[in-house]
Amino acid sequence: MVGTLINAAAITAGGLVGLLIHSKLPERFMKIIFQAAGLFTLAIGISSALKADNFLIVGLSLLIGSVIGELIHIEAKLESSGKKLIKSENSRFSEGIVTPFLLFCIGPMTILGCFEEGLGNPPNLLLLKSMLDGFVSISFAAALGVGVIFSIIPLLILQGGLTLAAASLQGVFTDPVINEVTALGGLLLLGLGINLLDIKKVKVANMLPSMVIVVVIKYFFP
Repeated sequence: MVGTLINAAAITAGGLVGLLIHSKLPERFMKIIFQAAGLFTLAIGISSALKADNFLIVGLSLLIGSVIGELIHIEAKLESSGKKLIKSENSRFSEGIVTPFLLFCIGPMTILGCFEEGLGNPPNLLLLKSMLDGFVSISFAAALGVGVIFSIIPLLILQGGLTLAAASLQGVFTDPVINEVTALGGLLLLGLGINLLDIKKVKVANMLPSMVIVVVIKYFFP
């Protein structure tokens, strides 16, 4: 799990730099950084969503997962946890966790990098990913605050789990499955981009269970 730990450290370091920038820049600069982060998120979301092999599976997974997330109130619990952890009324805490987590983890580089290390090879892909994620986390922490640093918690769980279970999960995460996961992650990023640009409030955190649902559906109904 060396690659994942380095990845988490890079995000933390970038996040701390972003928080420092956040505290120093005037409001008008923060506003343009926020808008830039929103546009970047939309662009990545569109690019990822187009990788779907079967949009019906992606849409069905999103529907089922969203209902599950709404039933268990994921977004409300994240916001409540944020207020308790950092003693702040920052309404962007859940977005600060979910946005970078999806950006850092939905692509093939994450899954292939974890498999690379989990199967005993040097974590070259995860080291490259760490460098990229570190720079991205600077801008997102500057825009969204401390939640970006907390995004390393789900990242450690996901990437660490994939690395430790690489041998057994290789047969599950085939290229078609990775494509559908990437596409669904792209749709969620589109929702986050809409949130960041203050177009409309989308409860993206409540849609996160769909990331598991799409793997199950695609695996059993290729």
